[in-house]
Amino acid sequence: MLYKNAGVDIDVLNLVRKDIGKHVKKTFGRGGRSEFGLFGGIYSMNDEILISSCDSVGTKILIACATDINNTVGADLVNHCVNDILTTGAMPLFFMDYIGFSKVRPKILVDIVSGLAKACTKEKMPLVGGETAQLSRFYPEGVYDLVGFIVGKVRKRDYIDPLKRIKTGHIILGLRSSGLHTNGYSLARRVLLRKYRLSSYVPRLKCTLAQELLKIHRSYRKDLQPRLKYIKGLAHITGGGFYDNIERVLPPGRAAIIRKKAWQPQPVFKLIQELGKVPDDEMYRVFNMGIGMCVVIDKKHLRYFKPLRPRIIGEIVKGNFGTRLE
Repeated sequence: MLYKNAGVDIDVLNLVRKDIGKHVKKTFGRGGRSEFGLFGGIYSMNDEILISSCDSVGTKILIACATDINNTVGADLVNHCVNDILTTGAMPLFFMDYIGFSKVRPKILVDIVSGLAKACTKEKMPLVGGETAQLSRFYPEGVYDLVGFIVGKVRKRDYIDPLKRIKTGHIILGLRSSGLHTNGYSLARRVLLRKYRLSSYVPRLKCTLAQELLKIHRSYRKDLQPRLKYIKGLAHITGGGFYDNIERVLPPGRAAIIRKKAWQPQPVFKLIQELGKVPDDEMYRVFNMGIGMCVVIDKKHLRYFKPLRPRIIGEIVKGNFGTRLE
């Protein structure tokens, strides 16, 4: 099974993003700067740069709705957005949210916001506001949509510009994910729910299916903040997997080789691949496969990252082939 069989066509989405980018760049005047295509949008301001990002939890929401566990998806959203702006070296300033629904119980909304607030506090930023929109008959009853908006900042001298920093010979470290994070759920649900119920205890996972699918998207800010000065580039492995996300940070004439045998994906990924007969390349294009953040560094700085217990999963080489998995 492929991702597009579950309703998501990555190739079409990438083409749309390229067309969108042309229009976005037109909105910047002579004094503006646009870096469309990176993990966070940048806006230069004197000696600082504002970094923003917008994202959603995707169809992971359907797991939360089905289990009536709605106090964790807020943390998923906050952590996802924090990771996106972290790739530039930015620290979060504030967060805003959007919750859209037709009809849900008030407690659900309270649970969502409590999860958002708790995660914002942990990431040292305020939840300054948002929008709660009731759109009659627009969403199915009992289902909601959750979107987040983050703004952070970084001093220009500390901005991580991978297109200038990454060189041939740099190594790529992989930091473990907590599980699926917030991507690939349309395919995961299509495959796993054919055999299991959300309440089913799955021995290979050592927990119920719901518990596995609701594991919170890991934030890497606390681990990487003290080490940002040693980092040449960061790739947050989200939608598009290894192929699309690592390619975002590669300078012209540079490519990445990732060695799949350098780490062992968590059992949930193997289960999805086996039950859905998903090709290997598709798995690494849709899911994070157990690596949530790729860190590009000079090998001489490896000692500073050893406390994080990373895996050396690849290297930067000459070439224009993007990312190759071996």
